[in-house]
Amino acid sequence: MGLKSAKKLMKNRKKFRWKDAKYSARTLNLYAKSDPLGGANQAKGIVLSKIQKEAKQPNSAMRKCCKVQLTKNSKSVTAFIPGNLAQRFIDEHDEVMIERIGGKQGRSKGDIPGVRYQVIQVNDQPLHLLVSGKIEKGRR
Repeated sequence: MGLKSAKKLMKNRKKFRWKDAKYSARTLNLYAKSDPLGGANQAKGIVLSKIQKEAKQPNSAMRKCCKVQLTKNSKSVTAFIPGNLAQRFIDEHDEVMIERIGGKQGRSKGDIPGVRYQVIQVNDQPLHLLVSGKIEKGRR
């Protein structure tokens, strides 16, 4: 390049960085814009219905899930209900808190297709304590 070309090199570097998909997605904050939780770790929502999802091959099971409508932006997501017989403690129109399951790169975890979130609280009470029988479900 030669002497006195630093300014041009810096300008080109700045210009051509936008060709990198990871750089442009990070700079424009595209993940948080497309994310139902809006970049947050957890979100509250209302249970619309309880459903069962069939596990992927080679497993054969019906995974208990629920459709949740988020209160912050009224988007609808599917959330997994963890724990043995935990779906008994969740009814329609209950207020639940969901969080990310934590699969690789924000994708679904394990053998549950298309489910990226899990229920952690029902009516402001932790689901794992309800399942273990340490507390009773509160009235709303």
